[in-house]
Order: sequence, then C-alpha cells, then structure tokens
Amino acid sequence: MDLTTSFETAVPVDVFVRYDFFETRNAGAILRATNPAAFAEVMDILRDFELIDEDLILAGGEESGLAKRLNHVFRSRGWREGRVDTEIKLVLHLMPFADAGETEVRVEESSVTNEGYKVDNVKDRIAMDLEWNAKDGNLDRDLAAYRSLYEAGLIDGAILVTRTIDDLRALGYRVRSAAGMDEESAKNFLRTSTTTNTKKLLPRLQRGDAGGCPVLAVAICQRTWNGWRPADD
Repeated sequence: MDLTTSFETAVPVDVFVRYDFFETRNAGAILRATNPAAFAEVMDILRDFELIDEDLILAGGEESGLAKRLNHVFRSRGWREGRVDTEIKLVLHLMPFADAGETEVRVEESSVTNEGYKVDNVKDRIAMDLEWNAKDGNLDRDLAAYRSLYEAGLIDGAILVTRTIDDLRALGYRVRSAAGMDEESAKNFLRTSTTTNTKKLLPRLQRGDAGGCPVLAVAICQRTWNGWRPADD
C-alpha cells in the first residue's frame, strides 16, 4: 500500500514542523473533514506538547512519564479509553416435519464473544494511541483495533503517536552525557530495535495491517524537544 501525503495541507504548519508525519488513505484530510473539532483538538495538544530531558534520561515503556503526561491531557479534554467487543449470535431454526408428527419449529442458539483490544483514547469518531517506547508488538494490537473499530462503523480513522529512533538516539546520548551519565548509560538509550518507532510502524502500514482504516502516524522527534533549535538539524 502506498503512503499518502494529505497531512501536508491538513496539519497546521506550526505543528507540522515539530513532528514527522506519515499516513495511509489520506488520513489527515479525512479526519480534518469528518471530525474537524476533534482533529483540531489533537493538533492543539501536539502544538503544546514538548519532549523534555527527563523523557530521554528516564526512558520507560508504556507507563513512562511522557505517556502519562500526554494521555492525561487527552483525558482532561474528554477523550476516553475505549474497546470494541464483538458478539456473534447464531440461531438455527429447525422446521417441523408433519409426517413425523412435528408441529413446532425447534430453535437452537449459540453465541461467540470476542473481547477486543483497548485503544488509549477515543473521541467523536477518532481513535488515538500513544506508543512511545513499548514493545513493537503493541503496533499490531493497535492496528488490529483500528481495523475492527473501522469495519464496525464506529470510527472514521485513527491517529498513532510514536517516535523516530535514529535522531532520538543521538539526542538521548547528548542529553544523557550533559546530565553526567557515564558513557555506557548514555549510549544505551533506545539501543533496542524491538520497541515502537517509525521503522517498526511503516512496514505494518504499507502492508495494510489496518485494513481500510485511514491512519495518521505522528512521530515525536528531535524537533519536538524543548531544547531544539533550527541549527541542531
């Protein structure tokens, strides 16, 4: 599946320059058109968000300070964690056979329930997850949830916030070194390649793991850091 570029005009310029963006199925344009208030709210939150030194020094997984901080902002604006469960009910009607003396229809029922994956934040018809430094398998879970929600007609698209890896690894080394951490500790930031980042996400998007659901990917990068200056590029 080819990536699209509608985000180039859908995302406000001041937000666009502070993150890396990727998308499938013109997600930026679709979400801005179908859910303008919720989309604008996401842009406002991204505009105000900053990557701080502590995020690079005390890097954690799903429960990191960064994740809690950003999710708290979404929840304070009315976004809520969501999950879609499916239940299939099967009803078999057995018609009576008069020659056997049967007069009534017999009914046999069975049901199958499937508990879906949770999505960090849902509002209006947009689903949003944050995957800062979690196991990369979380991306499979997220995209499967978006696909399920979209096919059920509950959302128009999704936004997945993650991070870059190479430039943040370099930034983490600088920040950790400046904080007086030893050489080995400074180099260890984001060393593993099995955590969530754009290099793990893009192949999943391009092979269509989200099905027909438009997905806008937002990557936290060096330009999101509160100490970044244009000369750092």
